[in-house]
Amino acid sequence: MVATEETVQLNQSKSDIADEDNFLVSQTQHGSSKAFDNLIRKYHSRLYGLIYHMTSDHEDTNDLLQEVFSKAYRSINHFHGKSSFYTWIYRIAVNMTLNFIKKQRRQRYTSINDDDHPIENDPEFIEATKNKASLDPAAAMNNQELQKKLTKAMLQLSAPHRAVVTLFDIQGMPQSEIAKILKTSEGTVRSRLFYAHRQLQNYLREFMLK
Repeated sequence: MVATEETVQLNQSKSDIADEDNFLVSQTQHGSSKAFDNLIRKYHSRLYGLIYHMTSDHEDTNDLLQEVFSKAYRSINHFHGKSSFYTWIYRIAVNMTLNFIKKQRRQRYTSINDDDHPIENDPEFIEATKNKASLDPAAAMNNQELQKKLTKAMLQLSAPHRAVVTLFDIQGMPQSEIAKILKTSEGTVRSRLFYAHRQLQNYLREFMLK
């Protein structure tokens, strides 16, 4: 009974958030810049964190975030509520950041050769997922030096793999929501997470053995 009540409460909370967003979007579509300012305040911090963890550069993050909100404002009349505003603006932010990373090519990223194939039946994947903690590279961050190493390791990931790690491990999004944002399947999200986690673990293991 308790679990059911908690679930209802959580759904109500999500519903309230969606209703508030839809109201602000509607006001913006009718010409209220103040309503859009409220949307900016609401999502600024989380979107900043998303972009920064994908670029590791504060200046680039600030520039990209301005572009994200600018594009969202210009495109707001094309938002018809087929997805939540939350999903919609995250999709804009992720896509713009991915495009930015591809264009910049400031350093060579190590690609992970998984080709997004389903891996649910992979014995190594099954064994690894038995222990969620072993898939969570953030759990190992117990000092500043390790955080720096993790940041460097993130930059070695391909941009799509960096995106899913940021959304799942850092932003705490469920895989179903990530799939909606990236317009892909949950199986692809799981696959990218698995291989990205494995590469991060290998990098951090080398560091801890030094």
